[in-house]
Amino acid sequence: MNNTPPIETREVWLRGPLPDVPPLLQPIAHALMQAREEVKTLLGDFPETLLWEQPTNPRNGHQLASAGFHLQHLTGVLDRLFTYARREPLSDQQLATLAVEGKPTEPRPTGQEMIRQFNEQVEKALFQLRQTDERTLTEVRSVGRSQLPSTVIGLLTHSAEHTMRHVGQLLVTSQLIAT
Repeated sequence: MNNTPPIETREVWLRGPLPDVPPLLQPIAHALMQAREEVKTLLGDFPETLLWEQPTNPRNGHQLASAGFHLQHLTGVLDRLFTYARREPLSDQQLATLAVEGKPTEPRPTGQEMIRQFNEQVEKALFQLRQTDERTLTEVRSVGRSQLPSTVIGLLTHSAEHTMRHVGQLLVTSQLIAT
């Protein structure tokens, strides 16, 4: 009897190498794909009325970020970090998006719209990973207005860990609100 779970039920990193993704970038692609699956599971039928609710931290009384903020932030940060990895400045549109990330603007996007935007951003990131030459991974890149130093691999790795960190926060927030 085979106790191996079906491939589609395993975490992405346990499904094997991804075609056309350079070997050193596989963990980044796996993490982004895992995040996409988890966001869909967490928020696929999340109530719209709770999307922007900010739960209170029971330990200190401070408000936590809403599920809507985390969804917007996931998409925006991926876009910005991959832009820096390409050695490009942020566009006016990216700066405008950053300025309203998580703020109560009208009309507010729906949860499904934000999930779709996140999915599209993950696809763009995966496309960029497939096009990335591993020989460029240690090249220096500048980040933000202060032009802080990083590298291509630093930016790409941070994009994956930052994405997973916010997916974890999204998990906690959605569970706190939905209870």
